[in-house]
Amino acid sequence: MKTLVLALDLVGTFVFALSGAVAGVERRLDLFGVLVLSFAAASSGGIFRDLLIGAIPPAAISDWRYLGVSLFAGVFTFFWYPIINRLRSAVLIFDGAGLALFCVSGAQKAIVFGLDPIMAALLGMLTGVGGGMTRDILLSDVPVVLRSDIYAVAALAGAAVVVIGHGLGLPSAATTCSGAALCFALRLAAIRHGWHLPIARAPEHSGAKIDTAKNRKDH
Repeated sequence: MKTLVLALDLVGTFVFALSGAVAGVERRLDLFGVLVLSFAAASSGGIFRDLLIGAIPPAAISDWRYLGVSLFAGVFTFFWYPIINRLRSAVLIFDGAGLALFCVSGAQKAIVFGLDPIMAALLGMLTGVGGGMTRDILLSDVPVVLRSDIYAVAALAGAAVVVIGHGLGLPSAATTCSGAALCFALRLAAIRHGWHLPIARAPEHSGAKIDTAKNRKDH
């Protein structure tokens, strides 16, 4: 189980680092900025997870392989961005792959540390969305997880498959692959078909009332 979690973590670190680096190159950051963004996008979710379950120091800063993988992805993207850019919607594809891998690895690690099923699924979701949130915040964007797109829900679904499979005694490799595939498929389908959660809508006249009250106060 620990070997499986490590493998998923490293692969997820690589693809999330690619998504962060691609976003940095598209914003025309310098090499240092791209490397910072690649490491932040790749490692934030795992750091949040490890801190919450008491796995201190977090693997992302105690194991050189995480840093090496994220920096390699950043350097590769910086110098050979055209190769990465040939993929359609590269940032979204890599982000979806990282989301899928991290949500299942987060759930698996939570199970290893003895968390109950509900909390293990929620921690898997947090592991998946943490890197993307950090990337978007550093780029002054509203995090994708707070928008209407199916993002956190996809991560929660993938983590839930892992937790349910563990409860039923199914092989961990099979449930992990199934959870990752479900999360990735949901994310890509949401992008392709425009699936989203309900959006909060304020009454149309509320803005007029606020403006009227402000004008009265000014006068």
